[in-house]
Amino acid sequence: MTAAALVFGSSAAVLVVELAALRLLAPYLGLTLETSTIVIGIALAAIATGSWAGGRAADIMPPRRALGPLLAISGVAVAATPFLVRAAGETGGSGAALLMAIVAILVPGALLSAVSPMVTKLVLTDLAETGSVVGRLSGIGTVGAIAGTVLTGFVFLAALPVSSVLVATGVLLVLAAAAVEVAVRGARAAVVPLVLLVPGALGAAYGPGRCEAETVYHCAQVQVDPARESGRVLVLDSLRHSYVDLDDPTHLEFQYVQALAAVADTAFPAGEPLEAYHLGGGGLTFPRYLERVRPGTVSVVSEIDRGVLAIDERDLGLVTGPAMDVRIEDARLGLRSLATDSRDLVVGDAFGGISVPWHLTTREALTDVQRVVRPGGIYAANLIDFAPLSFARAELATMRTVFEHVAVASDAETLGREVGSGGNVVAIASDEPLDLEALRSGFAAQGLAWEVVEGAELDAWIGDSPVLTDDFAPVDQLLTPYPSARRPVA
Repeated sequence: MTAAALVFGSSAAVLVVELAALRLLAPYLGLTLETSTIVIGIALAAIATGSWAGGRAADIMPPRRALGPLLAISGVAVAATPFLVRAAGETGGSGAALLMAIVAILVPGALLSAVSPMVTKLVLTDLAETGSVVGRLSGIGTVGAIAGTVLTGFVFLAALPVSSVLVATGVLLVLAAAAVEVAVRGARAAVVPLVLLVPGALGAAYGPGRCEAETVYHCAQVQVDPARESGRVLVLDSLRHSYVDLDDPTHLEFQYVQALAAVADTAFPAGEPLEAYHLGGGGLTFPRYLERVRPGTVSVVSEIDRGVLAIDERDLGLVTGPAMDVRIEDARLGLRSLATDSRDLVVGDAFGGISVPWHLTTREALTDVQRVVRPGGIYAANLIDFAPLSFARAELATMRTVFEHVAVASDAETLGREVGSGGNVVAIASDEPLDLEALRSGFAAQGLAWEVVEGAELDAWIGDSPVLTDDFAPVDQLLTPYPSARRPVA
């Protein structure tokens, strides 16, 4: 029973660390396929290294005496992980955070993975039962890994900050080490593992990189604008996602929101209420703008992160209701639930890190957008990309396969006829002709020096960019990495 518990618990802890590491790296590397690949690869390398080294060590030293120190050291390493990664990221940027994460996953992962072969050596007393013992413990370890994955993804990270999850895991490992030491060496031997709980507790209370609010997906903060008393900035994973003026919803600080306002203001008669749908919520700056300048407007918003909505309501003055219907759901699923020809305006403004979630960029997703938009309605999407704008070009190429009329707008530097420096671009699409002259005037009215590219010029701008589909959407690879010193607005 003890052997099964050790194998089960150590395997579960490895997966807790792996999933939590994805969350820790998001502020510095983004929620991308590359980040997931790196973390999974490091975790598998740790498991392979620990299994091999643990098996070798079990043959040259008494496994019973090694288990306690293994668990104790791994517990301290797990508890220290969130503070080390965040301290590295805040002082040294994404590269330092990645390097620290590699160490933070490898060390406890390898140590914990060494537990299973050592326990196997202890349990295996009859070579005739080798297959049964190894198979049983391997199965128990796999079940532990599954439990660690499911509980972390569905329970722990949904209920607790990631730092609390890792500190609690570390504490449990140290307590397990103390129990093993008592069984092997006596009660006095438990003193050393228990003393190790002290730095863990101090780290949890005073460690660096603590979030003001930690949601399922984000490390969130609300910052006061020193230049505007009523201004608030919603920061998610160190990126400035939304600006909300608590007193004046018509004050639009970020240029891409001003651009979206210009699209709505010029596409529909002034003051006319709209039925709008928003893929992504954030601080809900634009839905609030529509509510104020177009009384009677109904906005349905798909926001995947319940924690962000709680911050909106607590710190950003959001009041939901029939006219501001915020639904906690994935935007692709939310889009699917809307009736055909039910929306005048659909706005794409969902981000995971700096990237639009890939499943919202594809031809199939845009076909669903087109289904929802009424004849004469508009789809406007906020995109972020950097030179050579491979993702933005591919997304415009995709939009052209679905909508009859498509245009892209941004400042001249970002659009860059040859090589753009990058930033926010707004894509506009409709099945009816777009009044681009009115849109240009709308940009000017908002104080934006933005250009609009359409027709043959848009053809040249898109070039031979690929069309994104549910079967092929390498958004993370197309999105050019951005310099860490230049945090884009999402």
